[in-house]
Amino acid sequence: MLFTFYLDSSSSLHFDSPAPQLVGDLHYILLKSCINPVAKQKELLVGALEFLVECCKDQLAMKRFIYINDDSFQDSFCDNRISNRKYTILNFLPKNLLEQFSRFMNQYFLLIACLQLWPLITPVNPASTWGPLIFIFAVSATKEAWDDYNRYLSDKKANERKVWVVKEGTRIQIEAQDIHVGNIVWLRENDEIPCDLVLTGTSDPQGICFVETSALDGETDLKTRVIPSACIGLASEQLLKIKGVIECPNPDNDIRRFDSNMRLFPPFLDNDICPLTINNTLLQSCYLRNTEWACGVAVYTGNETKLGMSRGIAEPKLTAVDAMIDKLTGAIFLFQLVVVVVLGFAGNIWKDTEARKQWYVMYPSEGPWYELLIIPLRFELLCSIMIPISIKVSLDLVKSVYAKFIEWDEEMLDQDTNTPAHAANTAISEDLGQVEYILTDKTGTLTENRMVFRRCCISGISYGNENGDALKDAAFLHAISNNVPDVIRFLTVMTICNTVTPIKSTGGAMTYKALSQDEYALVNAASQLHMVLTSKSGNILKVNFRGADLQYEILDILEFTSDRKRMSVVVKDCQNEKIILLSKGADEAILPHASAEQYALLGLRTLCFGWRELDECEYVEWARMFKEANSTLTDREWKLAEVCQKLEHHLEILGVAAIEDRLQDGVPETIETLRKSGINFWMLTGDKQNTAIQIALSCNFISSEPRGQLLFLNGRTQDEVFRSLEMVLRTMKITSSEPKLVELLKSCDFRTLAIGDGGNDVRMIQQADIGVGISGREGLQAARAADYKFRFLKRLILVHGRYSYNRTAFLSQYSFYKSLLLCFIQILFSLFSGVSGSSLFNSVSLMAYNVFYTSIPVLTCFLDKDLSEKTVMQNPQILVYCQAGRLLNPSTFAGWFGRSAYHALVVFLVTMHAYSGEKSEMEEVSMVALSGCIWLQVLVVTLEMNSFTILQHVAIWGNFLAFYLINSLVSTIPRLGMYTIMFRLFRQPSYWITMILIFAVGMGPVLAIKYFRYTYKPNIINILQQNERSGGPIYAMVKGNLESQIKPVDSDLSSLSISQAKSRNPVHEPLLSDSPTATRRSVGPSAFDYFPATQSRFSSSSSYSRNLKNN
Repeated sequence: MLFTFYLDSSSSLHFDSPAPQLVGDLHYILLKSCINPVAKQKELLVGALEFLVECCKDQLAMKRFIYINDDSFQDSFCDNRISNRKYTILNFLPKNLLEQFSRFMNQYFLLIACLQLWPLITPVNPASTWGPLIFIFAVSATKEAWDDYNRYLSDKKANERKVWVVKEGTRIQIEAQDIHVGNIVWLRENDEIPCDLVLTGTSDPQGICFVETSALDGETDLKTRVIPSACIGLASEQLLKIKGVIECPNPDNDIRRFDSNMRLFPPFLDNDICPLTINNTLLQSCYLRNTEWACGVAVYTGNETKLGMSRGIAEPKLTAVDAMIDKLTGAIFLFQLVVVVVLGFAGNIWKDTEARKQWYVMYPSEGPWYELLIIPLRFELLCSIMIPISIKVSLDLVKSVYAKFIEWDEEMLDQDTNTPAHAANTAISEDLGQVEYILTDKTGTLTENRMVFRRCCISGISYGNENGDALKDAAFLHAISNNVPDVIRFLTVMTICNTVTPIKSTGGAMTYKALSQDEYALVNAASQLHMVLTSKSGNILKVNFRGADLQYEILDILEFTSDRKRMSVVVKDCQNEKIILLSKGADEAILPHASAEQYALLGLRTLCFGWRELDECEYVEWARMFKEANSTLTDREWKLAEVCQKLEHHLEILGVAAIEDRLQDGVPETIETLRKSGINFWMLTGDKQNTAIQIALSCNFISSEPRGQLLFLNGRTQDEVFRSLEMVLRTMKITSSEPKLVELLKSCDFRTLAIGDGGNDVRMIQQADIGVGISGREGLQAARAADYKFRFLKRLILVHGRYSYNRTAFLSQYSFYKSLLLCFIQILFSLFSGVSGSSLFNSVSLMAYNVFYTSIPVLTCFLDKDLSEKTVMQNPQILVYCQAGRLLNPSTFAGWFGRSAYHALVVFLVTMHAYSGEKSEMEEVSMVALSGCIWLQVLVVTLEMNSFTILQHVAIWGNFLAFYLINSLVSTIPRLGMYTIMFRLFRQPSYWITMILIFAVGMGPVLAIKYFRYTYKPNIINILQQNERSGGPIYAMVKGNLESQIKPVDSDLSSLSISQAKSRNPVHEPLLSDSPTATRRSVGPSAFDYFPATQSRFSSSSSYSRNLKNN
């Protein structure tokens, strides 16, 4: 694109460059003309700039221009005030109420509460619904307000923090919220970075500084940041007066990319473009470490920083238990509508046929138009308690306790780092007990991420094979001492081709800072072999080899990318002025090598090293293209890859390095135990196939004969792998529009857990039902769901997950049971009171029943344990009951539903029979029925608990006594309708006989059924409980009993599976044999590599878990 601007009749300016670069050129000339003011030139250039901006406004809309150290342009962007608040004082109440009433349950209860304000239809005092509703809303609102207040305090602290900025050539101190784009911010060691900066200077002569980015990406290792080439050599006094313009993209949340350009104005640099990358930035909330001072230009401020753009409330994860509760709630709601319609219809018929015949019923001859709705609405209000209003608060409370149990578990404390487990999401603990698939990263999750150089092959000669350590191989040391050329060049690539920064301590010891553990292992090994990287100063790199100092000039760095799978550097050997390309990377990215396969079979990571001497003309031409690609703002990464390909060819292969990354302690045992529990594993790794197989063998993923258990997805790009995966799953009758493994497994109704330790694992962790992050050497970014080591996963799932699921299943069903019990009594009473919708219980009793009398005892279920932790850990197979949802499903809920209906019938009939012949007050009969409910509640909770602590006894029996104490106190108040009632009941033998009858008739059949099942048809849990109590052997009985219980359940499915086994495509055997859904079959061949199928040794322990759901 050619632009020509005429300044006057004798001079003009010609520009033949991309439009964005033109803007920078005009910025520079405009500022230069202001320094040497010529009025006409100034006016013409301003007009030209306006014209150019209009021509390029579409491109300019995608980026911003930041003037360095120039206050006149600061108003164009936001200040640095941070605000993470969700509410303000004025909008808190309406906004919070709007959020709470966006949920269907809350809308339902609000409608019920409003209907109760209509005196004509309400059977009870509106306070019985409004009281609990307001209480629950107040609890939720208070929690939200407290969280938002803490966010406000955090924002206030950050905004008012003092920072140093440059104003008119001097450093002054201001509040962080007053920083503007373009300001030069001065930082000192350990300072928190207040906004996103482009680094312009440091105290280090090499122009580097170290930052801790754990608050941003969770990675704990210090990262190296370097000043742009345009700022190299500037003294601190010059940095105070620096002027220029930065062209950068509009704010985004990509913390790994910053494709920008810088242009400094004279006298600092004569209008040359300097490309910027993320390595030239200091991002908000990071910390400056091991650097005396650093300074930078503010480019993004306030909520426009990369961290600010990333902020947001994580999407809530719906657990399987929550999903089931929602379905059961919907079923109860439909049942309630049926009851309301039937009873409303019957009530209107009775009113028109029988009620008008009764002298004591005074119905008017003609009623209003809505008369037919009155009785159905009364029943709607009467039956509204079928859905317990307190269930959400109760579940949230106990789930918070589950999370605390995980954090307080001393057996999950990492003794090495003194790091406890941490549950960042308190709502999904019970899902841990229903995990069916675990997707795990390899490096840093299964392994320690502590790389050690073990072996190498140079020019076809292998070193380190005999003793497993090349550093102690006599032949290797002899080759080095004899200066064998290929060996020396191999060590040179190990030492130079990296981004490692050498640091020399005051005592003279040399340490290295590396972003990659691979690079650290290679450089550290080279130093032990006498090739020591001693310093990096700007582009000059110094190496000491056996006492001789060697110097290299780094001309260009071709950074590693996942597409190229290699990293290269172009250096000039200052000893002979030769230009050399050094490369290292995956063997398929450089050249296949036989030794790489040999090392992969040992489970080692392999890197190939290459070398090529460059012609100066070739390098100059390539450097020009590289600089062009490096300074573009659009598709920079793609253009750089294209240019790199033009240089990285015809490499002379020097050899292969093999690096060991040892397994973490307890990994094989953990995986073996979890496989026995029916959990399937997917290890996701980019390693070579043979390396992955060896790691899988050592981890107990697969047997020593892994045929039939391996699924290979071959592809050089992400799209190719996804297409292969989609092809596999389609042949298995599993389809999805987005072929991503986690999403696919979730779409098939599997509960997935993803575990990783690095920033590259975050998306997988967020997609899974449960995300587990490891506090490892790659950092804490993945540690959002919890901070565990892999060996703790066994206890996390088998103990905490299983207990949480069992407790939540009981609590949720019991909450429905106690509400249905009272509702059924109300319905039965209405049948005996002219189907009028009248309430047997008064408003105070109804409110106290739900809030006090029945809620406190059941909340102690978080202490209940059906089996000891030791027994659970010894018998992982019992997790199948949780995976299959055996404790919370429509079948178990039907049992609780039937129990509530039976108990309601017992309480009502016994109470009415005992007091129908006496002249009893309505309140007296009501209290007898309520007492019967309380007695049954106490016995049900006691019967369903498997273990007891002092706290549970206090809650159950203390609450029982509190019922009588509270009602006795209420009976002493003359104004209330219950005056003296409790004292009269205490004196009546019929009251105590009635309670005993309710207990005997109500609990007798329940106890008989439980005794019969426990004695004659025990499940594996009952058998283990019996052995625990008798002190007999535990684990020896499990396998046979469990298989005998499972076999009848799966008889039909297993016969079908066997009859069709021969027709299955063997490639699907790994998923079919290890998956709980063993009935899915293949329909055709596949287009990827695989092993023929044989029987999986894990199939017997994992093939039944899904099928149990049908029982």
